[in-house]
Amino acid sequence: MAGLLTVVLAAGKGTRMKSKLPKVLHKVGGKAMLEKVLDAANQAGATRNIVVVGFGGDVVKSTIGNQAEFVEQAEQLGTGHAVMQAQEVLKDFDGTVMVLCGDTPLLKGSLLKRLYEEHQKAGAKATVLTAKMPDATGYGRVIRLADGSVSKIVEQKDANSEELLVDEVNSGIYCFDREALFGALAKLNCNNAQGEYYLTDVFSILNDQKEKVWAVTADDYEQTLGINSRAQLANAERILRERKAVELMENGVTIMDPSSTFIDTDVVVGKDTIIYPFTWIEGNTVIGENCEIGPNTRLTDTTIGDGVTMHFAYAHECEVGSGAIVGPYVHLRPKTKLCENVKVGNFVEVKNSIIGSGSKLPHLSYIGDSDVGSGVNMGCGTITVNYDGKTKSRTTIEDDAFVGCNSNLVAPVTIGKGAYVGAGSTITKNVPSAALGIGRARQTNIEGWHDKRKK
Repeated sequence: MAGLLTVVLAAGKGTRMKSKLPKVLHKVGGKAMLEKVLDAANQAGATRNIVVVGFGGDVVKSTIGNQAEFVEQAEQLGTGHAVMQAQEVLKDFDGTVMVLCGDTPLLKGSLLKRLYEEHQKAGAKATVLTAKMPDATGYGRVIRLADGSVSKIVEQKDANSEELLVDEVNSGIYCFDREALFGALAKLNCNNAQGEYYLTDVFSILNDQKEKVWAVTADDYEQTLGINSRAQLANAERILRERKAVELMENGVTIMDPSSTFIDTDVVVGKDTIIYPFTWIEGNTVIGENCEIGPNTRLTDTTIGDGVTMHFAYAHECEVGSGAIVGPYVHLRPKTKLCENVKVGNFVEVKNSIIGSGSKLPHLSYIGDSDVGSGVNMGCGTITVNYDGKTKSRTTIEDDAFVGCNSNLVAPVTIGKGAYVGAGSTITKNVPSAALGIGRARQTNIEGWHDKRKK
């Protein structure tokens, strides 16, 4: 089987991260670094992705799931040794093997596609992706011959003074002919400063065999940056955030202050939407056109229709229909659906509920596990009492009902179509359509009580 597949190196612990979590699972742009690498590989046309795991391998497998296949590197003996672990699963493959690093989340699929295409065009047995670094310290240097082919790749610790002056560095990303790759890997040794099997030694071996080895230089060195510390992770987050802001603004979205707006890579925003400062838009959130979002708003895995105004709000795993007005100080919890033209005002929390078209929850209410029809008005301080200590039950409020202020609706209970609930009521029985339900004690005034209390 020909074509392109990837081997992604993800076995290292990442000691500089000082974390119990495997390095490649730290998130950037809303996804684990390894997921970002796999996304780029898929965009480049890879038909299979094989991830080499080691430290925290079970956690990596459970997080990535069916996005990749896995092989294990029980001992971390270098990059060459890591790729060797994939030999058995690649025995029937005769195409191009692209080797990637699981800690390079800034890669774009377009760059990897160009690397693959130029590798094919050159007819090379091995091609390295290089970058021109402003500061090459710590990177392996790519030493070229006069015709532009690669003579060798030398690690910094093994480089001589002349080689250290070279600013073209190895990104750790390669394309190989499968047969040539594993033939050369069989000849590796660990006679170097680290005592490891370097994948880069494959280039020297292939050169000795008079095979063609080539290099492709990235247009943007930032794409090749590996993440080894929390500071580098923060820098990658900044780069991805800037990329996303530019992408959205080029497609008609207004972002008032990109430096104080945080938008994940997979977020979709429609044109003529305005995003105010200090807004977080995360996960698989989709926002329609002509919305005003923020300031101080956080949306996670939420779908927003067109023409929605939402400010000083937190919504996660929910849906907001077109024309809705939400905020300030609103919490929309999972499985909430606001239909078209709903208004949710200050200090309101909605959870696992459907709020029908044109209904209003103006202020100071908790609406949980409820089915609210259209044209309903919920008075200030209304609470749906959904939990009895054992079971959570639902409240149904039918179309055009009016619930007075400071009411408690004790579920399971139904307020009928066009019904009214008197202010201050605790409703424990169904209220029929068009009826008035009142559930409060008769008022009693005790004369002179104030004076007696003083005595």
